[in-house]
Amino acid sequence: MYCLAIKKYLEDCGFEAFSPKAVLFDMDGVLYDSMPNHAIAWQESMAKCGLQMTADDAYATEGARGIDTIREMVKRQQGRIIDEVEAQRMYDIKTQIFHSLPEAPIMPGILSLMTQIHGDGLTIGVVTGSGQRPLIQRILKDFGRFVDEACITTAYDVTQGKPAPDPYLMGLQKAGALMPYEAIVVENAPLGVRSGHAARILTVAVNTGPLPDEELLVAGANLIFPDMQAFSDHWHDLIF
Repeated sequence: MYCLAIKKYLEDCGFEAFSPKAVLFDMDGVLYDSMPNHAIAWQESMAKCGLQMTADDAYATEGARGIDTIREMVKRQQGRIIDEVEAQRMYDIKTQIFHSLPEAPIMPGILSLMTQIHGDGLTIGVVTGSGQRPLIQRILKDFGRFVDEACITTAYDVTQGKPAPDPYLMGLQKAGALMPYEAIVVENAPLGVRSGHAARILTVAVNTGPLPDEELLVAGANLIFPDMQAFSDHWHDLIF
């Protein structure tokens, strides 16, 4: 199965070989089981701003820059075009509520997966739509033996967030100016999968949320696993 998926990826992109040197992880729903908290924070904060946002909306827009999500909601629901400064003020409310909630646990299976990746000599990067410093500091606290801060791409490193390819193209640069066929993207949300696919990187979807697998496959996932532990268990089936 894995050989066929990689072969199809190479054919679709016109690449001759798959030679991974880095794995680029999304953060929410991948490194941390944090999406339930984000869904609560989004709903409560947007209600304070006069906007309607459901839990499904939070999952569907996961991975995008928060200010981009807010600007689109304001445009759609209120018919207004707001600048990034106003959107940032609204996003700050969401951030405050998120950090008032209990700390999200590390995703089961991620440490065993990173241990294998690190042991195989691959660089580990993080590509997130967040730019909150406390979250970056937590990544370094929890995964510092695997992840260097120089390999973390945040919302402030790009002008176009997911689903544009820019975040993962920046991730390639930070991981050592790599080519797309030299990396693997690990995502859990359609917008992130679309971003990895648009960057022409082999994209593995790990379905840690409530969305059906089909949405991740339609978005462009090359492979899909039901959870992070399953991906960890099959890591060396993928990298051979």
